[in-house]
Amino acid sequence: QVQLVESGGGSVQAGGSLRLSCVAATRTFNTYAMAWFRQAQGKEREFVAAVSRGGPHQYYADSVKGRFAISRDNTKNTVDLQMNSLKPEDTAVYYCAAAIARGLGRTPTSMNEYDYWGQGTQVTVSS
Repeated sequence: QVQLVESGGGSVQAGGSLRLSCVAATRTFNTYAMAWFRQAQGKEREFVAAVSRGGPHQYYADSVKGRFAISRDNTKNTVDLQMNSLKPEDTAVYYCAAAIARGLGRTPTSMNEYDYWGQGTQVTVSS
C-alpha cells in the first residue's frame, strides 16, 4: 500500500502559477510511475501529466502542454506539478497517482492503470 498526500492547491487569477506537490509513503518510490489527474465539477477525471520511474520521460495532456511541468525527486519521494499560465478551465481537484511497474515498465496515462491515489487538492482559477 502506498499513501499519497498532495499539497499546494489554492486560488489564483488567470495567468498565475501554482505548484502542487505529492509525497509518497513507500520505500520503493522509484519503482512507481507517477502522474497527476484532475476532475472538474460535473466532469470525469482526466489525465494531466505523468513521469517515468527514473524521471527522464514526461507525458502531458494536450491541454496543458507548454504550461505545466511534472518532475520527481526519488530521494525525497516527491512528485511536483508546476502550473503556469493558468486558465479558468484548469479549475479542478487535482489528484496524485502511482502505478506499479508492469510489462515493459512503460509510463501509463490512463486512470485505470494507476493503483494508488491521493485525496486530492483543489485548484481554482478565476478570470
